[in-house]
Amino acid sequence: MTSSRETRVDEESCLRILRAIDIIGTRWTGPILLAGARGARRFKEYRAMVPGISDPQLTLRLKQLQERHLLERTVVPSTPVQITYTLTPEAEQLIASLQPLSRWTEQYFPHGD
Repeated sequence: MTSSRETRVDEESCLRILRAIDIIGTRWTGPILLAGARGARRFKEYRAMVPGISDPQLTLRLKQLQERHLLERTVVPSTPVQITYTLTPEAEQLIASLQPLSRWTEQYFPHGD
């Protein structure tokens, strides 16, 4: 295992990290992805699992997450039309990659310090 002093982070790596932070740091992204991981599929389910988000804000964030290929929107032709949102494999990988960060935060900042 290498020490932190031996770990090299080049400029491109930093830029990739900043892009990731830009995605996950956008307000409501985390709670929406978590809701999807917990089984939300329909708009009302996301709204119920993300307290405090307004309908227009949820609509906007769902669309943005689709554009970033983190959610897949499916229109089910029925009466009335049903729209479902599911996590993409990329979103599942993102969530999995954040687990070590969550553990690190719990270890060093357990009370939101």
